[in-house]
Amino acid sequence: MPIVAVTRNGRVSHPPPCFLKHCCNYLTSTARRSRRQASTSSVPGIPQEATNVAVLGGGITGLTTAYYLSKRLPNARITLFEASSRLGGWLRSAFVDIGNGKVVFEQGPRNLRPSIPNGLITLQLIQELGLEGRLLVTSKESPAAQNRFIYYPDHLVRMPGPGRSLWSNVSNLLSEPIFKGTISGTLSEVTKPRRPANATDQSVGSFLTRRVGPTLTDNVASAVFHGVYAGDIYKLSARTILSKQWQLEGRHASILAGLLQGMLGGEMPILTADLQVMKEMMQQPKTSEDLENVKSSSVYTLKGGLGELADRLEKVLEQSPNTSINRNTEATRIKAGVPELSDSDLELHFTNTDGDACRIFSHVISTIAGERLARITDPHYRDNRILETNNDTGLTLSLGQLSAVTVMVVNLFFSDPDILPVHGFGYLLPRSIPFEQNPERALGVVFDSDASIGQDDVPGTKITVMLGGHWWDDFDSYPDEEEGAAMAKAILQRHLCIRTEPQAVRVSLQRDCIPQYEVGHDMRMETAHNQLARWRGKLRVAGNSFTGVGLNDCVRAARDVVKGLAEGTGTTGLDDFAGGRAWSWVR
Repeated sequence: MPIVAVTRNGRVSHPPPCFLKHCCNYLTSTARRSRRQASTSSVPGIPQEATNVAVLGGGITGLTTAYYLSKRLPNARITLFEASSRLGGWLRSAFVDIGNGKVVFEQGPRNLRPSIPNGLITLQLIQELGLEGRLLVTSKESPAAQNRFIYYPDHLVRMPGPGRSLWSNVSNLLSEPIFKGTISGTLSEVTKPRRPANATDQSVGSFLTRRVGPTLTDNVASAVFHGVYAGDIYKLSARTILSKQWQLEGRHASILAGLLQGMLGGEMPILTADLQVMKEMMQQPKTSEDLENVKSSSVYTLKGGLGELADRLEKVLEQSPNTSINRNTEATRIKAGVPELSDSDLELHFTNTDGDACRIFSHVISTIAGERLARITDPHYRDNRILETNNDTGLTLSLGQLSAVTVMVVNLFFSDPDILPVHGFGYLLPRSIPFEQNPERALGVVFDSDASIGQDDVPGTKITVMLGGHWWDDFDSYPDEEEGAAMAKAILQRHLCIRTEPQAVRVSLQRDCIPQYEVGHDMRMETAHNQLARWRGKLRVAGNSFTGVGLNDCVRAARDVVKGLAEGTGTTGLDDFAGGRAWSWVR
């Protein structure tokens, strides 16, 4: 099975071959073949011994980082710092008593996909934590997997896919206004010119409009990105988020032509770093039967909500002899022991209920927001402005530019189990929807009762409405809980004709919860890597500000940064961005 890999400098090499459809069998048969060494090799002169490590942030990335550190470095002291009183970050699962039972309201992530490779790392973590018995699986044949909707312009439109006949899907494409011009736009994609050779990035919206036209972009793609990033597709980076499509256009001058060649046995792009992870996963012991079933599912969750994952990690860390957790403790400054950033330890300044303090650590791994890290590493950053620009160790020029959006999550429970007019995962709202159909600026609605069957012990209908995101970027203030509940109920009445009062409502405002990978993100991460490299491996990063906003991405980032520290490879947590992320082309 021939493959080639395009390295960062454009040369051709031969990395270990595998691909999504064939990776398991192919990696097994080629396990003994020589491999291209990762570019994040150990840097001479950088100390790798970690004796006393601080982890900043107690969200899912921070908890997982501390967990992996405690396993990989049993002789090191691990200290986790969390600014608030609770751990788990955006993982918030609440049990709500409704009188005759309890329901689970998810105020953050609610489902996970068993994607390759990041999803498999999360499943491995779930197995290590003994949570297999808590899994709830949604099969690919379920209504939630097969029925996904977009609301446009004034009604629900089922997206083409499995569960319906070919004629039904084609008829839908031809009759619904949302798809007007999408067939011709998609077919004509092969005739569109390749992007300019000097183009380094483009917004998702501009990229897709150029390739398939504005209808599919504004009516469908924008809705999908509302569901994942709550973001504006005309700001988000195509090179980062649609990286495979970006590579296909670059090589074949057409996304569609590249996909067709791949279907016919041609080469397809995959990140070289992902290939390495797949190889490592193949060398792990076989997972349990429960987890093998999950791998073929659509999505899955835990019986008590995904917050169970954070709770179990917290419990394991509290029992770990080499790990301590400091809640209500906020890092305020990180500085090297000497100005020249030699091999000396780092000073971590922080504040807690006892006042200000400082401790010395051999290494610091930050999982807090990139913009916050920029503030506490740059001595010239004061009052939201840079006082001096000749700073060698600050991260303001890269991480200080990162932004995030705020989302309001409204959970509702209705005692009527048949209140929904349709069944499925839910629906999303595109940027092109008429204002009168979405004055509240909702992003989407999830039918939790269909998406997470078996989570509640009482019959009824559970729905989540998500509001805000980039729509609220210019807001000086946000709706309060009462206003948020009223907005959610208005949306359900307008879109689904639900006029019944819910039995329970819970409103949560998640400020700056989803980082926005805007145009130029890969380049900013490369700059951040170069700036972090000046800390000589002492300061590293992981988290949703950098390499992926999903829970699976955060677990992968935690694994990678700890692996790099424990094995002496890499220096920053962003090493893959150095010189541009490396891609392999495989059959």
